[in-house]
Amino acid sequence: MMQEIKIKNFLSFKNEVTFSFEATPDTFSEDHQVVKMGNGVRLLRLAIVYGYNASGKTNLLKAIDFVCSFCFTQHSDVDESTGVIPFMMDDETKSAPSHFELVFYVKDTKYVYVLELDSKQVFYEKLSCYKSVQPTMLFERFLEDGRTIILFNPKADKIVNAAREQITINCLNNVSVFVARSKVNVSLPLIDDAREWLLNHTMPMIFPSTKLTRYAQKRTTEDSAMAERVLGFLQDADFNITDFQAEESSVGMETDNKEKETVKRMVFGHTVERGENREVYYMKQENESIGTIRAFGIETAILSAQSRDALLPIDELETSLHPKLQEKILYDYLKEHTHSQLLVTTHNDGLLDLTDDLIRKDSIWFTEKGKEAVTDLFRLTDFRGLNRLSSIREAYRNKRFGATMSK
Repeated sequence: MMQEIKIKNFLSFKNEVTFSFEATPDTFSEDHQVVKMGNGVRLLRLAIVYGYNASGKTNLLKAIDFVCSFCFTQHSDVDESTGVIPFMMDDETKSAPSHFELVFYVKDTKYVYVLELDSKQVFYEKLSCYKSVQPTMLFERFLEDGRTIILFNPKADKIVNAAREQITINCLNNVSVFVARSKVNVSLPLIDDAREWLLNHTMPMIFPSTKLTRYAQKRTTEDSAMAERVLGFLQDADFNITDFQAEESSVGMETDNKEKETVKRMVFGHTVERGENREVYYMKQENESIGTIRAFGIETAILSAQSRDALLPIDELETSLHPKLQEKILYDYLKEHTHSQLLVTTHNDGLLDLTDDLIRKDSIWFTEKGKEAVTDLFRLTDFRGLNRLSSIREAYRNKRFGATMSK
């Protein structure tokens, strides 16, 4: 599970900010929304980020997505960009490296991954774990006279010189140590536990424009239990959908040299009642509402995150979804105790009135951008007197917490 991330000089984050899933001492919904690690740290399963347009909400999710994906992004050419984008509204930061520090748990073992890079190369990279109170360095990578140097801790993961040298050779200046490690057949249990979490327990960020139908089709076709749960969700959401399935259809033009291509597309069965008679009519996915298709994809992704104990970032959860449907999605997610985590941004301030009813106060975050175009990040629980407020939503609308339009 993820504990926190520190971000500096990335997109609208010029100064270092820290986002955290660590819970406050509040015991509300402790059994379902909080997971206790072996060292006593309590981690939240849900975080919701508010802020006006262009305030930096999406950039927080992009930062997490970038770090996790960069660890496995391969480049065959040393001149290819790393893909990082610094804060561009300042001449100094444009040419300075971006800095990230990701803290996460693999079961009960705490890991800290540090990454510092610009668009051309990695300047510093380090992975540590906590087997005791003090951190144990697993690898440390830095530049020396333009050359990549990687140090491994022989007291943690034993590695022979030949393997260490091979990893160093494969570690181009614009890739992570994890990429180079994957090309060498060697056993590094502690490092590989972290690698496995980054690879399999984090999911790609979902944007408002992300098309999820093919993904949902694949997952529900491969997993009948998941298909049943998604169908149950759609029925509970009052879509009057009683069945869905992938149906083969032909696309393209048939010619002398090429046959039509066969693809699978979703069809949804709708049950219609007329008196005592019930009939099922099947509609192609393109004839369904955008909201139905979005709900089908979002719910499949969330169930996948739950089954994998994975972190799932969703930007603008409310996209094409009714506010009550958003509440149902979060309620269904939180009622099951897993080690998955959901990080969402939203403009639906109605969720703020569900604090102490469905959503914990320490799950709420805000982004705000000042005149220097720099994003600041803060938590609802940073403010005092919350228990005296009759409505968190109204307080937010009245600019009690900032993170709203100035006029």
